[in-house]
Amino acid sequence: MREKWWKKSVVYQIYPKSFQDTNGDGIGDIQGIIRHLDYLNNLGVNMIWLCPINVSPMKDNGYDIADYYQVDPSFGTNEDLEELVRCANTYGMKIIMDLVVNHCSDQHKWFQEAVEEPDSKYASYFIIEETDGNEPNNIRSYNGTSAWERIGDSNRFYFHAFAKEQPDLNWENKSLREEIINMMKFWQKKGIAGFRIDAIGNLKKSKATFERKVFEPDGSDGMISAEPFILMQEGIEEYLRELRDEVFDKYDMFTVAEVNVPENKISEFIGENGLFSTVFDFSYTDLDIEKIGGKEWKRNWTVKELKEKIFQSQNMIQRCGWGSPYLENHDQPRSVNKYIPEKDLGYESKTALATLYFFLRGTPFIYQGQELGMENYPFKCIEEMRDQFAVDRYEQAEKCGEDARKVFDYLRVRGRDNARTPMQWNTDSYAGFSTVIPWIDVNPDYVSINAQQLTEPKSVFGYYKEMIRLRNKSEYAETLTYGDFRAIVTEEDNFICYSRYDERYEIIIMINFGTDMISLPNELKAGKVLLNNRRENDGTLHSYQAIVMVREK
Repeated sequence: MREKWWKKSVVYQIYPKSFQDTNGDGIGDIQGIIRHLDYLNNLGVNMIWLCPINVSPMKDNGYDIADYYQVDPSFGTNEDLEELVRCANTYGMKIIMDLVVNHCSDQHKWFQEAVEEPDSKYASYFIIEETDGNEPNNIRSYNGTSAWERIGDSNRFYFHAFAKEQPDLNWENKSLREEIINMMKFWQKKGIAGFRIDAIGNLKKSKATFERKVFEPDGSDGMISAEPFILMQEGIEEYLRELRDEVFDKYDMFTVAEVNVPENKISEFIGENGLFSTVFDFSYTDLDIEKIGGKEWKRNWTVKELKEKIFQSQNMIQRCGWGSPYLENHDQPRSVNKYIPEKDLGYESKTALATLYFFLRGTPFIYQGQELGMENYPFKCIEEMRDQFAVDRYEQAEKCGEDARKVFDYLRVRGRDNARTPMQWNTDSYAGFSTVIPWIDVNPDYVSINAQQLTEPKSVFGYYKEMIRLRNKSEYAETLTYGDFRAIVTEEDNFICYSRYDERYEIIIMINFGTDMISLPNELKAGKVLLNNRRENDGTLHSYQAIVMVREK
């Protein structure tokens, strides 16, 4: 296995809009990130992933880019970003950016030109169909509306997998692909070390996408999900190889793709000469949702299922490539609320959850505030939410006579805004995030959950810091980074146990992910304890106890 710089990394994801406001406009900015580099250095991370910071009308909080070459003024300037790269480098940290190239904003000059001049070269940068006046077909976008939007009062329609303000780019067009490649090289020259690549599995559209017909609906709205037409279509690898060969490999970049890859293709995507460094696996982070009638809803799940999903994921990835363990991101609710019953929330349960994922094989990701144990916001009404996806779904429910309260109850616990509330720095007004009312409300629990816990002897932050030290700077770093993964079979469903091992050490990770005590079998009692989130070490795993133990070979 090739050693790569990014395999020794721990990534910290920042949602810039909610990290730190330094100019008093209620919106986080790049200077706010620079201000807290010492905090991130104290934690121990060595790579920072920035959610989109490009010029954008912010219909989808930056995932609708209007200028790929400029930082949005709300975040600062290109010079601010260059300063961040320089300052981060002094701490030994690298910066990666979000790459959003399945679609752009309808305010992008390419799309504006395509709308105004149907015969311009930019019209072919998008997926535009002319009809007899009706939508080409009944494909549904991810946002719940038709995937086809009429251009003005013409009979021309453009395709959008997401919101209508986010027209899909036409990757069949070689000139468009060259534009994307040149843009990536531009940021590489600015010192960007890699990309998290958004919605990359949607680039290729099947021929059926453009058929003039009414497909068999999968919901009461008379439409059909876009996924079968646009997800992981045959031939997508051709586009991805171009990106790899022209940019990723040429500049030794770290790339993590947001895509569900079938097992028969995983080697091609993240193998020795894979298309990406790694991919995110949704199998265990989306364990709590199911699709009914083309829409997502909460489902009940068990710890046994969670254990099985994680082990399956690790075994599959280990056979051919490199993983990217994570619990949270900007599209997920807070993990502690997802995986832990409310009555059990506390230091032990939060650190047990952290232990469960952090020592898996791969480059671990931490989302801002996760290291503090931040929790979901207690939303009381849809007016408190800022995510356009959530607002659209709620309004569609009202319009169609559905149970809007049921929709809100789902969004309250599963909505993306839960992860987008301001970072909780201290107990000052607005949690120290800003001196004015922020763009989205601060979670009222900031008085008890905040970064002032750094000085406490027993804190979630301190536990994350110790986990990072073990992985990156202890004598066991090589084993915890490159060591193989082995699932350890246990009788109890709530007992999750696995090991990382090489020719020198075997490191065993044991978690009681429940409230009933578990007696350890004799073969799991012998070894040196490296980490224990409780004081007890009596051959029994107490409620939400996590132990990391090492044995020499």
